[in-house]
Amino acid sequence: MAPHAGSLNAVEVRRLTRRFGPTTILDDVDLDIAPGEFIALLGKSGSGKSTFLRALAGLDYEVAGTGSLAVPDRLSVVFQDARLLPWRNVIQNVTLGLSGARQQAGRKALAEVGLAGRETAWPIQLSGGEQQRVALARSLVREPALLLADEPFGALDALTRLKMHGLLRELCARHRPAVLLVTHDVDEAISLADRILVLDRGRFIEDLAVDLPGRRRHGDPRFDAIRSQLLSRLGVDADERNAA
Repeated sequence: MAPHAGSLNAVEVRRLTRRFGPTTILDDVDLDIAPGEFIALLGKSGSGKSTFLRALAGLDYEVAGTGSLAVPDRLSVVFQDARLLPWRNVIQNVTLGLSGARQQAGRKALAEVGLAGRETAWPIQLSGGEQQRVALARSLVREPALLLADEPFGALDALTRLKMHGLLRELCARHRPAVLLVTHDVDEAISLADRILVLDRGRFIEDLAVDLPGRRRHGDPRFDAIRSQLLSRLGVDADERNAA
């Protein structure tokens, strides 16, 4: 369901509840996401992060629940696994389900993620980072108003992850979708997001704006203060925060 006429938000969630059997995973949550806003969602394992993302994506079939949500018609999802079809080459994966007229758009999207010239490569020929670049291209070629990302860099090595952070930041600045990024990585959330939410036992317990102009890095007192606050909300005690 698209946001209602006259809405200033890309996403509107009201009193959303989701249950698996007797267990409540999302407990009466509300959320607005503005057009172009980048939100990172943190939480312990089992807190309901992926359930919330799947609800926005319309992928929570056969899950009991109530409440309402409004999302754009044009949305894309990027998962931790690139989910490329091994029997299709790179350009075919990027333009999967699109008309032939979108081939040029697919090539442009691949160029944006640094894979110009790899259109006819097979997924097995790509590194993990390159496969995730293809997944990003596949999502962006559809020009989504909402990009949902479920730990898309969790399986990558540290150096590749940093490069992907820079790429995602650049692409989002260019295309301006609203973004919901689910992550376990506090530093990743601070580096990328305009706003960070912490989900605990199915409810948002933190909603923090990140106002850090320029490059965000450890050693900046403001970065470190936000990091400490988020780790505390995630249940990490002072000694553990200092060691992290």
